[in-house]
Amino acid sequence: MHLPRFAALCSILIVFSQRLNAAEYDVVVYGGTSAGVIAAVQAKKMGKSAIVVCPDRHLGGLSSGGLGFTDTGNKAVIGGLAREFYHRIWKHYTQPEAWRWQKRDEYGNKGQGTAAMDGDQRTMWIFEPHVAEQVFEDLIKEYGIPAHRDEWLDREKGVAKSGARLTSIRMLSGKSYQGKMFIDATYEGDLMAAAGVEYHTGREGSSVYGEQWNGIQTGVLHHRHHFGVLKQKISPYVVPGDPTSGLLARISPESPGEYGQADKRIQAYCFRMCLTDHSDNLVPLAEPPGYDPRQYELLLRIFEGGWRETFDKFDPIPNRKTDTNNHGPMSTDNIGFSYDYPEASYERRRTIVQEHETYQKGWLYFIANDPRVPQDVRQTMRRWGLSKDEFADNGHWPYQLYIRESRRMLGMFVMTENELLKRRPTPNSIGMGSYTIDSHNVQRYVTAEGYVQNEGDIGVAIKGPYEIAFSSIVPKQGNCDNLLVPVCLSSSHIAFGSIRMEPVFMILGQSAATTAALAIDAAQAVTEVPYAKLRERLLKDGQVLEVSPK
Repeated sequence: MHLPRFAALCSILIVFSQRLNAAEYDVVVYGGTSAGVIAAVQAKKMGKSAIVVCPDRHLGGLSSGGLGFTDTGNKAVIGGLAREFYHRIWKHYTQPEAWRWQKRDEYGNKGQGTAAMDGDQRTMWIFEPHVAEQVFEDLIKEYGIPAHRDEWLDREKGVAKSGARLTSIRMLSGKSYQGKMFIDATYEGDLMAAAGVEYHTGREGSSVYGEQWNGIQTGVLHHRHHFGVLKQKISPYVVPGDPTSGLLARISPESPGEYGQADKRIQAYCFRMCLTDHSDNLVPLAEPPGYDPRQYELLLRIFEGGWRETFDKFDPIPNRKTDTNNHGPMSTDNIGFSYDYPEASYERRRTIVQEHETYQKGWLYFIANDPRVPQDVRQTMRRWGLSKDEFADNGHWPYQLYIRESRRMLGMFVMTENELLKRRPTPNSIGMGSYTIDSHNVQRYVTAEGYVQNEGDIGVAIKGPYEIAFSSIVPKQGNCDNLLVPVCLSSSHIAFGSIRMEPVFMILGQSAATTAALAIDAAQAVTEVPYAKLRERLLKDGQVLEVSPK
């Protein structure tokens, strides 16, 4: 047989075999994030069969993985099923038994958005990880949605297409799933990439989309996550001032690059830790395997420089727990160790995740135990430990690394800072964002003057809530006609810094599933769904698509 024809025949037989053995659904959602769960629920609400297939063992992504101190912005623009999620959180905390380690009155109104109550549907925006996970579990149970967990997409050969349409996806376990529509709700965009959809990683140059805050941002010092907050400049060298002695750990020897230029670096990741100071619910901070105090020598110089804000982002959540986030020049963000994560193999990603866990546990242990750490800081850290009743099957450590950014689709429309800052109108809104444009640090480097500095941390206020375009969650026409991407959507790096909030992912998950259901009903590609019809249904289901100008 002619070899090219034989190869083509084999390919057809493989696709046919996959389809024969595949479970069939109207909507196949890959990814167990908050967006994935909400998308599956919306599909069922619209009368479609749906399944969540995910590598996760626990549903909810970051929303149940430690990020309980929700980044909300303007809460009035969070509607639909996203608002239902926060309403269910509020309902949980109205029960006396929910307050096991703390009296409700004692918690009071600590923290941003605490127990916020809005309109008829009362909501609460701050919560414990296990409470969020239970809400997601309740949702899929109530709507009869199967969730196939610990299922990893075969990224090399697991995507079957017929022309521009996905027909089925196969996992490394051998299980296959056939669907009319597919939604990639992962933080990584693995299905999108495997399906051949165009995407980007890293920072675009500022000139690509005419943006001010994209690209390398040397010399721009926002927030308090840089070395400019200290009373003195810090030498990066083992022997201060002596370049021949070598660099301290976790400082890059590479040039940071030119201001405004593109690069492939990825902003820092971390775990959002759930700590407690309640002795009856506390697991002491232990020395992690692989602990090396030399990794934190730079931190000593930061303390010597007068830093005393270590605990400023131990944000209080109910029951004397925290959502602990990065804060300062050297904190929980593992700067420079996320660069290859988006494209990495599963094995390499596991190594990266473990590196982050070792770093962060070591950071805690070092501060609590190294005698060189200022005594007041050391004693305060010793009050804290992991929460015994969280992440019980994972050593009380969060299941989900905070993948702040990975791949970003190059779709029909690219969201940029120009839309967020109202320099240009946004077409065909499917939901709104309202959080500050926020990128975490991307690199730690040596300045021309010979001092250490961080780069990439950007915080830019927006001019009120902004609209998110329908065309930003769909691939380019003919790229993949039955795939929607509500998480790794089409956005520049800096615009994604605001869009990437968990409430927004839930909003976009609902809008993606609505689009999928309408496309099924009309036998259309996702790009062909009439916006007027989509808008009508989104408004009916409580989505907020615009706000009146003041």
